[in-house]
Amino acid sequence: MEIVSLGYRTDLALLRLGGTLTEDRGDHLIIRSPHNPTHWWGNFLLLAEVPSADDPQTWLDRFTAQFPEADYLAIGFDGTANTAEDLACFAQRGFNVEVAVVMTAHSVHQPARVNAHAVYRSLESDDDWAQSIELRMLCKDSDLDSAPYRAFVTAKAETNRALVRAGHGRWFGAFINGRLVAQMGLILTEPEVARFQSVETEPGHRRRGLAGTLVHYASRQGFDELGAHTLVMVADPEYFAIELYRAVGFKPAETQLQVEQRPART
Repeated sequence: MEIVSLGYRTDLALLRLGGTLTEDRGDHLIIRSPHNPTHWWGNFLLLAEVPSADDPQTWLDRFTAQFPEADYLAIGFDGTANTAEDLACFAQRGFNVEVAVVMTAHSVHQPARVNAHAVYRSLESDDDWAQSIELRMLCKDSDLDSAPYRAFVTAKAETNRALVRAGHGRWFGAFINGRLVAQMGLILTEPEVARFQSVETEPGHRRRGLAGTLVHYASRQGFDELGAHTLVMVADPEYFAIELYRAVGFKPAETQLQVEQRPART
């Protein structure tokens, strides 16, 4: 199965670099992350196209058959121009339909609002990476249970650090008085293409120019140090952070569709 979506192509490249396995079934891929079984979007189905309106149950059943222990559902759909309306048959069954914007940049400029109070650098020490985990916990959605989410975050941090050690990219942070308050990763997924991931700012430090300044800093490192010619960012079109990506030079390139159902809280 040939992936046409830049978003999913870089998603899968990131996952494979971290040890995720993919099985090609022709019209869909089965993605498994044995090293992080609680990672929903590391254990999912990716369909070659959006199914017909009368066929969602087939794929719901296939997901359950492949991931019988899963207490969630995660299915992605390859393509570059689909809309939420194309997945109405899933929404009608109560699943969350998510449409993301895949953005790219071949050059960047400083945002209008630069935060000069923080120190911007790569994560290096054990303490840096421990802070990375705690920052992700502070940024988690309120509907997520803390214990399983911490297990996912801890395993993901180990994978991210291994990618950095192997030379696949860098993880960047903004520090104030030694405390990590914003972070993001930038990983080479194919020659001259680098993908951002996990752009996060501590809630109490948002809207102060930290993330935009860090995106610009990391982007310059991507071009100058990693040798990237194209940077890829996947953003929620309804979330304010998309404007800070635009502010440094990222432009929309395509859309990315998925449906999910999160575990019920206990």
